[in-house]
Amino acid sequence: MIVACLDLEGVLIPEVWIGLAETTGIPELRRTTREEPDYDKLMRERMVLLDKHKLGLKDIQAVIDTLDPLDGALEFLNRLRETYQVVILSDTYYEFAEPFMRKLGWPTIFCHRLECDANGRLVDYKLRMKDHKKAGVAAFRALNFKTIATGDSYNDTAMLGEADYGILFRAPDKVIAEFPQFPVTRTYDALFDTFEHARRSIGG
Repeated sequence: MIVACLDLEGVLIPEVWIGLAETTGIPELRRTTREEPDYDKLMRERMVLLDKHKLGLKDIQAVIDTLDPLDGALEFLNRLRETYQVVILSDTYYEFAEPFMRKLGWPTIFCHRLECDANGRLVDYKLRMKDHKKAGVAAFRALNFKTIATGDSYNDTAMLGEADYGILFRAPDKVIAEFPQFPVTRTYDALFDTFEHARRSIGG
């Protein structure tokens, strides 16, 4: 059996922080791991911006409630589940992910948690562990599973490299140029076909 390890934002759902930027009119919130490889630096910048504009967890969740999975994402996910064990490995937070998980049929997701004060202000974030996407794939392989992984950002590349087969999906040109070892797909049909090619290639 092969475990399909998927990133969440940019692969199955829109980028939450970009949605927040568009709703609030704060352009600096548009920066994601597609542009900034240092995740801690990115999150610290985000928390400063949220504090400056007096935005808390409820404000972010209100925006998330208006967002839907990407067109075709649910159909792709259901199709993938027919052949693979599917696990989402994401650098989002359970506090952000729940509405999307409901719309995607409650897939398994491993991600992080946010820390808020009594007023709902974000004061910190708690990583499950450092490089948890890569560690997750390594753990599945240690259990004697073959793994295929897909993602779109800098913070996915270690996971893709750890997997038996890694695939970029709708990645920015900069990431594609820096990681030419990974095949690039831009549609769900192409992504599924590449999963099937990978399955034959790794003998799962």
